[in-house]
Amino acid sequence: MDETYSYFDCIDADTRTKFDFCEVRNAAAIISSTSPLEWQDFLDVLQNFRLTHDDVIDDGGNKSDLAARLDESFREKKWREGRVDTLIKLLVKISPYRKVGEKESRITESIVQNEGYKVDNLKGRIALDVEWNAKDGNLDRDLSAYRALYDAALIDAGVIITRTQEDLRALALRLKPDSTKFATTTTTNMGKLRPRLTRGDAGGCPVLAVAITAKCLDFLP
Repeated sequence: MDETYSYFDCIDADTRTKFDFCEVRNAAAIISSTSPLEWQDFLDVLQNFRLTHDDVIDDGGNKSDLAARLDESFREKKWREGRVDTLIKLLVKISPYRKVGEKESRITESIVQNEGYKVDNLKGRIALDVEWNAKDGNLDRDLSAYRALYDAALIDAGVIITRTQEDLRALALRLKPDSTKFATTTTTNMGKLRPRLTRGDAGGCPVLAVAITAKCLDFLP
């Protein structure tokens, strides 16, 4: 699946300078036109975001301070964590065999329930996850969730906020020469996300990926 570049027309030059972007199926154009309020929320969060020294040199846990800050920024704009479960009702109707005296159909009913994956932020018809420095398998989970939600006609598009790799690793070493931050490439980053998008892991769902870069740092020492 080819990348598209509608974000050039939907995102201002200053924001494009600070972040890296990747999209499929013209996600930015779709979100900005079908969900203008959610799109403005998204732009506001990006434009007000600042990368701190601690974000770059502290190891952090499963939910880093940076990811929590971003989630909180969306919470303040009424985005909420959500999960969509699937409930399927199965009815099997067995017709009677009248030659042996059967007169009525037999109906067997069963319920199949599939628990869905949680999405960090949902508002309107847009899903958004923050994957700053987690295990890269999270990207598979996110895209699978977007695909299912899109196929069920519950969302129009998905957004993933992640990070770059090489420039942030270099920045971490500049700030702290013995830093191990971003030393592994098996965590979530744009390099891991882009091939998943272009091979079509999100199915028909338009997805916009945003990567935090070293240019988002507040200031250098």
